Amino acid sequence: MTEAALTPSERSAIVRDSLAVGVATGAYGVGFGAVSVASGLSVAQTCVLSLLMFTGASQFALAGVVAAGGAPLSGAATALLLGTRNTLYGLRMGPLLRWRGWRRAAAAHVLIDESTAMSVNRETTEAARLGFLTTGVSVFVLWNLATAIGAVAGEAVGDPRTYGLDAAVGAAFLALLWPRLKDRRNVLVAGLAAVVALSMVPLAAPGVPVLAAGGVALLVGVLARRQDPTEIPGPDDVAGGHR
Repeated sequence: MTEAALTPSERSAIVRDSLAVGVATGAYGVGFGAVSVASGLSVAQTCVLSLLMFTGASQFALAGVVAAGGAPLSGAATALLLGTRNTLYGLRMGPLLRWRGWRRAAAAHVLIDESTAMSVNRETTEAARLGFLTTGVSVFVLWNLATAIGAVAGEAVGDPRTYGLDAAVGAAFLALLWPRLKDRRNVLVAGLAAVVALSMVPLAAPGVPVLAAGGVALLVGVLARRQDPTEIPGPDDVAGGHR
């Protein structure tokens, strides 16, 4: 990784690509806002969740557990489990971005799939930082704005069961999962996780089946990392807006 300065054209290209990813991903926050309110959270709780948690898959998981009547601790555990992959990103991005102190702490809050993918393959530290910040900040701002819009709109709708919105959490998870099913391993992991979750529904409290399914994916991910510890999602993995 070099310290060479970026040319104006290189800088413009990175900003353009990063903003495109930020807009595409951030807009999906409307869906989370509506789903969260339909699950029983207030508009304020929904907005605070996006501000402080800021990782889409974990947010949808927590909302799903709440919607199913699960305990808040089960929802938090499920969300934490799905968010552990960000720790693996941090192990790679820390030495790449070379920030220290408060900058490092602030960067951790926008350490998501998209910001990692848009910076990890850059040839210079400056390019990596620019891609990371432009993507991470744009997703953060737009996601939270879209969350507020979706939450207010969802509250105005009223009882979600009247419009079939009680199925929104499952539909949102399917939308997040579907673009990932591009190879046999992902299909097998998704199938195994679904079997585990469905088998536990009659036996466990709400939230526990989702937690168990997430454990299947985490176990496979850990085993895969042991085989290839340098593997980081590329820009192609960003298309579905998976955080």
